[in-house]
Amino acid sequence: MYRRSSTEQLSFENFYLPFSGKLSGGNRWIRLAELVPWETFEGEYAEQFSQEQGAPAKTFRMALGALIIKEKLGTSDEETVEQIRENPYLQYFLGLSEYSDKAPFEASMMVHFRKRLNLEFVGRINEQIVKHPKESEQEEIKEKQDEKKEKGEKLEEEQKENEAEPANEGKLLLDATVAPADIRYPTDIKLLNEAREQTEIAIDALYKQVKEQLPKKPRTYRREARTAYLQIAKQRKPNRKKIRKALRKQLGYVRRNLAHIDTLIAAGAMLSELKKNLYRNLLVVSEVYRQQQSMYEESCSRIDDRIVSITQPHVRPIVRGKSGTPVEFGAKLSVSCVDGNAFLDHLSWNNFNESGDLENQVELFKSRFGHYPESVYVDQIYRTRSNRAYCRNLRIRITAPPLGRPVADDLAAIRKQTLEDAKIRNQIEGKFGQAKRRFSLDRVMTKLANTSETAIAITFLVMNLEALLKQLAFLFFSWIMMCRKCLFLPFGEVVFTFSALSWQF
Repeated sequence: MYRRSSTEQLSFENFYLPFSGKLSGGNRWIRLAELVPWETFEGEYAEQFSQEQGAPAKTFRMALGALIIKEKLGTSDEETVEQIRENPYLQYFLGLSEYSDKAPFEASMMVHFRKRLNLEFVGRINEQIVKHPKESEQEEIKEKQDEKKEKGEKLEEEQKENEAEPANEGKLLLDATVAPADIRYPTDIKLLNEAREQTEIAIDALYKQVKEQLPKKPRTYRREARTAYLQIAKQRKPNRKKIRKALRKQLGYVRRNLAHIDTLIAAGAMLSELKKNLYRNLLVVSEVYRQQQSMYEESCSRIDDRIVSITQPHVRPIVRGKSGTPVEFGAKLSVSCVDGNAFLDHLSWNNFNESGDLENQVELFKSRFGHYPESVYVDQIYRTRSNRAYCRNLRIRITAPPLGRPVADDLAAIRKQTLEDAKIRNQIEGKFGQAKRRFSLDRVMTKLANTSETAIAITFLVMNLEALLKQLAFLFFSWIMMCRKCLFLPFGEVVFTFSALSWQF
């Protein structure tokens, strides 16, 4: 059941604190709360719940706010709940009306919040946050246009401009990166050893169900298998022959255990009686064995949809070819950057060529801002003939040198333009660095595919919130300096609260 919260924006001045305290209007969490459009998406979030049955669900503001707090502070789920319990500003950010020493929810609720706020939902919230200041500017422009229409000034020219296609405007920066998952570096030996251990756990659980029918437990040779694994795992640089021999042994152990599981099922054991995680892991083990056996027989190291983790089978190896990390294991992202704001346009657990996303990202730019970009800043992989032709038809400049042998007289100009374009494109590289160093994109700690996607999307949302917060802080101090200059007051006598700021500044 979902109970809608009050549609009115909670005032920090009315937030109750013990000992007659008051919240400060300049606190970062109060300023962040003003940037998030809580009421806009609450109705859509409430549709996921029954309005009559079930216990009351946590509000949309509490769900999204908790994920924002976790990402901004860089804490675990448990630590995030403790921080919320101890900090009145965080409780105000979640929409509470008074301070409470009790935690508003259990740490396990964070998983449910990520499931309810999926990738597409968080993406639309991110777009709305970025559009919010731009919409205010557009409203001011529209008001001025309405005044001109009332006076009858240039009415015909404005009608022609509205009917025509809007001119290209703005810069679009595109690039791709990988968000590594929290898994250890996978090798075939480690993966088969883990698969063997999972089958042994399943055999122990299934044998308990048919202990009376089968008095003798199937033999698994687990000690010998463990010893054989450690012999190869402890070697610093085993040669190819030793690795192949160890693979053959581990494949034999897994094959024998899977046959024992089939025997236990035939004797009456029920897979449905196993724990949910163990049953899922057993299905993954079967596919891992098939893939590893196929690669062993064909003497190759590549196969489609290769599994590299038993607990996270959705993770795939992403070949990047970069220095130090030629292969990464996680989700691949196509990201666009506009005016310092980052948008997650495409996320996939399988590797893909990011050059195929250019057309879609340009169309997304138009749907967000109402016009095509003036220029698109990309690296070499995007500069295909089809992308060049697409941008040329839309009168968009793509940052790519012209095809063919350049004229000697134009070399200096081309090099200068290339350098200038590279300086501008560095902004999106900086966004990746910020997401991976300052936030959690460098190691996604969530385990499920859908919750990992939400965690990645929340990272870009929080980055945009911080960018807007810095912009407003700059405008605030600019306003202070303007007041000092106009009123000739000393800095200490200027009193101003952040809540009085509006988007028009």
